[in-house]
Amino acid sequence: MKKEVVNDATPHSQLTMQVVEHVRSLIASGEVKPGDRLPPERELARELKISRSSLRAGIGFLSAMGVLKSRHGAGTFVSSGPPAFDSSSLTVLGALHGFLPWQMFEARLVLESSVAALAAERATDEHIAELAEEVAEMYASLADPQEYLIHDVRFHRTIARAAGNPILGALMETITANLYELRSKTVQNSQDLKESSEMHREIFRAIRSHNPALARQTMEKHLNLARTAQDAETDQPHPEDRDSDAIESVIE
Repeated sequence: MKKEVVNDATPHSQLTMQVVEHVRSLIASGEVKPGDRLPPERELARELKISRSSLRAGIGFLSAMGVLKSRHGAGTFVSSGPPAFDSSSLTVLGALHGFLPWQMFEARLVLESSVAALAAERATDEHIAELAEEVAEMYASLADPQEYLIHDVRFHRTIARAAGNPILGALMETITANLYELRSKTVQNSQDLKESSEMHREIFRAIRSHNPALARQTMEKHLNLARTAQDAETDQPHPEDRDSDAIESVIE
């Protein structure tokens, strides 16, 4: 009997992406379709010449991204609907590729400033009303950081919806969900929620006036001030040196 070759000497991330690429090819070729069950783990692991534990890591990655769905006792299936980003997808990506906190912040700065500019162009009266309500609620909850955080996140989610691009909206939802999970653990230590609420009001006014350049500028200013405020709160001046909990700095 021929001995099975398992190439798990390959770095973990490469093995994971090998599984991802294989499943992608199965879907692209039509060999498996939405709702179909993947071949058994043993068969897939043998075909890819990797261990079942490495296979499961790849399947876990795709499950976090919403591409696959595991059912206890039944197997792993291709999701029947479109992939749904969630907070765990970003956590998995970060663990896989070693994201640094300052890189997370930089990505959000680039992404959300552009989203704010699009929102200023495309926001409807309904979006404007929702933003106004969230700003008012932020001011009303200055003494309750946990409640404040809820309205903070809702404000940014509304801007993402107002931008009118579902792909950008999905990316923003991924980031804000992940950041909310982290920020909720330390928001009680916030030092100046009033300054944060005032910046949100400036962003709201820029979007309400349908001024993309101003919306971009005020969003960038808000995020940079939030980063500075969080540095003071955690007494860690260099984002590159912070641990993963410091990703929460950009949720302000």
